[in-house]
Amino acid sequence: MFRMSETQKLSPEAFDRLQTEHDDLTTRGRIEIAKKIEAARELGDLSENGDYHAAKEEQGKMEGRIAHLAAIIENAEIVDVGAIAGDLTVQAGCVVSIRYEGDDEAERYLIGSIEERRDDVTVMSPGSPLGQALMGAAKGDTVTFEAPNGPLNVTVDDIEI
Repeated sequence: MFRMSETQKLSPEAFDRLQTEHDDLTTRGRIEIAKKIEAARELGDLSENGDYHAAKEEQGKMEGRIAHLAAIIENAEIVDVGAIAGDLTVQAGCVVSIRYEGDDEAERYLIGSIEERRDDVTVMSPGSPLGQALMGAAKGDTVTFEAPNGPLNVTVDDIEI
């Protein structure tokens, strides 16, 4: 769960995308939802007006997203992934390929905020048990983390920036 004072490490691209989404929701989004609510009010009795209730629910969800984005933006730390190129250890913003002990197949993860999402790779929080164990590890390192069924060993196969 995201806590309001928790620093979120974001790439410049993710920060810009979130700022743009926030700006859009606080301007165009609020205007559109106000128009929907007004149009639904004109239909009459609000107690049985499905359009009105749907618009109010949409407004509540949008306001929640606006508050979430504002908190992320306010507490964001911009991470220049290119700057970590010389330090090839697992850091927020990099993609890491890992292999669980006994597995032949590697898995790829983007280490960072869910807001960093990419289509081609799953996001892993640096605050998760595995994410914490991987932070600072180099290619070839094996780390151990506490899983629900006991400790697991994971080897870092590759690190991409």
